[in-house]
Amino acid sequence: MKKQIYLFCEFGMSTSIMVNKMQEVADSHNMPLQITAFPAAKATDMVKKEKPVCILLGPQVKFLFEKINGEFEPQGIPVGVIESEIYGMMDGERALKEALKLIKQNKQK
Repeated sequence: MKKQIYLFCEFGMSTSIMVNKMQEVADSHNMPLQITAFPAAKATDMVKKEKPVCILLGPQVKFLFEKINGEFEPQGIPVGVIESEIYGMMDGERALKEALKLIKQNKQK
Protein backbone atom coordinates (compact mmCIF):
# COMPACT_ATOMS: atom_id res chain seq x y z
CA MET A 1 0.00 0.00 0.00
CA LYS A 2 1.26 3.45 -0.89
CA LYS A 3 2.03 5.97 1.83
CA GLN A 4 0.45 9.39 1.46
CA ILE A 5 2.25 12.73 1.28
CA TYR A 6 -0.12 15.70 1.28
CA LEU A 7 0.69 19.13 -0.11
CA PHE A 8 -1.52 21.97 1.02
CA CYS A 9 -1.74 25.33 -0.70
CA GLU A 10 -4.25 28.12 -1.26
CA PHE A 11 -6.53 26.38 -3.77
CA GLY A 12 -4.67 23.23 -4.86
CA MET A 13 -3.92 24.62 -8.33
CA SER A 14 -0.22 25.39 -8.81
CA THR A 15 0.63 22.74 -6.26
CA SER A 16 -0.78 20.09 -8.60
CA ILE A 17 2.19 20.75 -10.91
CA MET A 18 4.56 20.18 -7.99
CA VAL A 19 2.67 17.01 -7.07
CA ASN A 20 3.16 15.67 -10.60
CA LYS A 21 6.89 16.46 -10.52
CA MET A 22 7.31 14.82 -7.10
CA GLN A 23 5.24 11.79 -8.12
CA GLU A 24 7.40 11.31 -11.24
CA VAL A 25 10.54 11.20 -9.07
CA ALA A 26 8.93 8.82 -6.55
CA ASP A 27 7.71 6.53 -9.34
CA SER A 28 11.09 6.53 -11.11
CA HIS A 29 12.66 5.26 -7.85
CA ASN A 30 9.85 2.76 -7.21
CA MET A 31 8.93 4.49 -3.94
CA PRO A 32 5.54 3.38 -2.56
CA LEU A 33 4.26 6.96 -2.29
CA GLN A 34 1.08 8.71 -3.36
CA ILE A 35 1.47 12.50 -3.43
CA THR A 36 -1.69 14.61 -3.50
CA ALA A 37 -2.51 18.34 -3.30
CA PHE A 38 -5.45 19.91 -1.50
CA PRO A 39 -6.55 23.40 -0.45
CA ALA A 40 -5.28 24.14 3.07
CA ALA A 41 -8.88 24.69 4.20
CA LYS A 42 -9.49 20.94 3.75
CA ALA A 43 -6.45 19.83 5.81
CA THR A 44 -8.36 18.45 8.80
CA ASP A 45 -10.90 16.58 6.66
CA MET A 46 -8.25 15.02 4.41
CA VAL A 47 -6.06 13.85 7.31
CA LYS A 48 -9.11 12.29 9.01
CA LYS A 49 -9.80 10.26 5.83
CA GLU A 50 -6.28 8.91 5.53
CA LYS A 51 -3.33 9.83 7.72
CA PRO A 52 -0.34 10.92 5.61
CA VAL A 53 3.29 10.22 6.50
CA CYS A 54 4.12 13.88 5.83
CA ILE A 55 2.47 17.23 5.09
CA LEU A 56 4.13 19.93 3.01
CA LEU A 57 2.81 23.47 2.70
CA GLY A 58 3.25 25.60 -0.39
CA PRO A 59 5.13 28.84 0.26
CA GLN A 60 1.93 30.84 -0.32
CA VAL A 61 0.39 29.33 2.85
CA LYS A 62 3.49 29.18 5.08
CA PHE A 63 1.67 31.56 7.44
CA LEU A 64 -0.49 28.52 8.35
CA PHE A 65 2.53 26.47 9.50
CA GLU A 66 2.04 27.04 13.25
CA LYS A 67 -1.66 26.13 13.08
CA ILE A 68 -1.24 23.04 10.89
CA ASN A 69 1.89 21.84 12.69
CA GLY A 70 0.13 22.33 16.03
CA GLU A 71 -2.77 20.19 14.87
CA PHE A 72 -0.91 17.35 13.15
CA GLU A 73 2.56 17.09 14.70
CA PRO A 74 1.07 15.69 17.95
CA GLN A 75 -0.51 12.96 15.77
CA GLY A 76 2.96 11.98 14.58
CA ILE A 77 2.69 13.68 11.19
CA PRO A 78 5.68 15.89 10.34
CA VAL A 79 4.85 19.22 8.68
CA GLY A 80 7.18 21.33 6.55
CA VAL A 81 7.08 24.27 4.16
CA ILE A 82 8.43 23.95 0.61
CA GLU A 83 11.12 26.59 0.10
CA SER A 84 10.10 29.35 -2.32
CA GLU A 85 13.10 28.61 -4.56
CA ILE A 86 12.24 24.90 -4.83
CA TYR A 87 8.58 25.73 -5.43
CA GLY A 88 9.33 28.44 -7.98
CA MET A 89 11.51 26.05 -9.98
CA MET A 90 8.93 23.26 -9.54
CA ASP A 91 11.84 21.05 -8.45
CA GLY A 92 10.00 17.85 -7.58
CA GLU A 93 13.17 15.99 -6.65
CA ARG A 94 14.27 18.55 -4.04
CA ALA A 95 10.73 18.86 -2.66
CA LEU A 96 10.49 15.07 -2.34
CA LYS A 97 13.90 14.97 -0.60
CA GLU A 98 12.60 17.54 1.92
CA ALA A 99 9.55 15.36 2.60
CA LEU A 100 11.68 12.22 3.02
CA LYS A 101 14.00 14.08 5.40
CA LEU A 102 11.01 15.15 7.53
CA ILE A 103 9.70 11.56 7.59
CA LYS A 104 13.11 10.21 8.62
CA GLN A 105 13.54 12.82 11.38
CA ASN A 106 10.05 12.03 12.65
CA LYS A 107 10.85 8.28 12.88
CA GLN A 108 13.89 9.08 15.02
CA LYS A 109 11.78 10.86 17.66
